[in-house]
Amino acid sequence: MNQTVGEGKAHPLNLSSRVRDLGYKACMQWVIRLIVAIIFGANLGALTALWFGGMISGGPRIGNAIDVDGWRSDWSIGSENANPYVRARVARNGLMGLRKEEAVYFLKTEDDSGEPLSEACTYRVSGATFPAEWWSITLYDAENRLPMNEDGRLSFDQTQAAGLNDGDASSWAFHVSSTAPTEPDTAWVSSRAGGNFDLTLRLYQPSDALLEAPTTALEPPQITRQSCHEEAN
Repeated sequence: MNQTVGEGKAHPLNLSSRVRDLGYKACMQWVIRLIVAIIFGANLGALTALWFGGMISGGPRIGNAIDVDGWRSDWSIGSENANPYVRARVARNGLMGLRKEEAVYFLKTEDDSGEPLSEACTYRVSGATFPAEWWSITLYDAENRLPMNEDGRLSFDQTQAAGLNDGDASSWAFHVSSTAPTEPDTAWVSSRAGGNFDLTLRLYQPSDALLEAPTTALEPPQITRQSCHEEAN
């Protein structure tokens, strides 16, 4: 029985073509994977930067390096040592740009029982003197903005505290709620349209003792939750 020459063997040209095809497919798969990895990495990096920079809701807030009874701060704010994320959030909000020698900022998002601050609740905020030349406490919403309301009561400061006690600001208190108190002389900060808000304490021209040992020099304000709408029902 005669056998045809080359029977059962791949033709050299066909083998070479298959090798080229396999190499081309492998190369294309590698290129596609590389493109997908680049796109994924770029999107992940962009989302991370936006999250840390505060442009996406739920991102971390400034002020985790120093903690005084839940009032958090970061001495790098306004300094050359601030990381890019801190700088991005400062630039976006325009809230905290001074060096610590000029002003320091403490932020709190929970009441003294550990519950998130909410416009559904009423709070009493109280305190004494602070180791600084002047101070203020301002309410910001979850997006680090002033709530969109027309009450004109979004902050309380040392001047107001002194006005409550014949020029003495050593002991003070004000209420935070979404509606005005029934007593006309009650100091009030409006949380209307604030959602889950925070309170930011600004201390201008802080003392050396505060800058050197904030956890011992600062007696932070107390935030006492008095009632909530759900409780009233």
